[in-house]
Amino acid sequence: MKDVLAIIPARGGSRGLPHKNIRLLAGHPLIAYSIKAALDCPVISRVIVSTDSEQIARIAKSYGAKIPFIRPAEYAQDLSTDLDVFNHTLQWLEKHEHYAPDLVVQLRPTSPVRFKNDLENCIQKLQNSDADSLRVVTPAFNNPFKMWMIDDHNKPMKPLLNPDLTSETYNQPRQNLPQIYWQTGTLDVIRAQVIREQKSMSGKSILPYLIEQKFAVDIDDIESFNRAEEMIKKFDCIKFQP
Repeated sequence: MKDVLAIIPARGGSRGLPHKNIRLLAGHPLIAYSIKAALDCPVISRVIVSTDSEQIARIAKSYGAKIPFIRPAEYAQDLSTDLDVFNHTLQWLEKHEHYAPDLVVQLRPTSPVRFKNDLENCIQKLQNSDADSLRVVTPAFNNPFKMWMIDDHNKPMKPLLNPDLTSETYNQPRQNLPQIYWQTGTLDVIRAQVIREQKSMSGKSILPYLIEQKFAVDIDDIESFNRAEEMIKKFDCIKFQP
């Protein structure tokens, strides 16, 4: 078995829903659901939360995650990328603990609706392949072949996608268009060497793992937060028992 590190990125700042990572969802902080998902997965070796917030760090520790460092402010800005955060984590662990995992699992706190078997299945699917990474996807809510770009509201708009100029895909019935998939925030699995050597969170070869559209909940406002809470209560996903 490979050494698998779960990293849960949790920045203290949030514009859309302040303090959302520690906001109580069905009685527990939002971040606790990602920690529990990782701790309950038998093939995950270690669970780390990368945060710039002492408050988030304390809460994460109380739910069983490890906090080997407080994330530097330069990697906790509005425009900081996942690559910044994960590259910093891997470099810190290698420098201070001489620890280098084989696979890295990203569990975003903002996508708490997960099922136990999905984590293990995703990790094993990547392990049994030559791919660089795996991402969870779901059928897209809207087909991009019917989307447009507008440069000037007084000039004709341009189709976002138009691979065949004679087909006018934007005029085709939905049934004639290819099925398109949207990547969710549920979880990603990446080979650590892809992050370290290619400086990428995906690499070039990315496997899909399909989930139902209704379970693809990404929290960025109070409405999506409430929807996630409803899903947690209704379905047999990873959650805390009363």
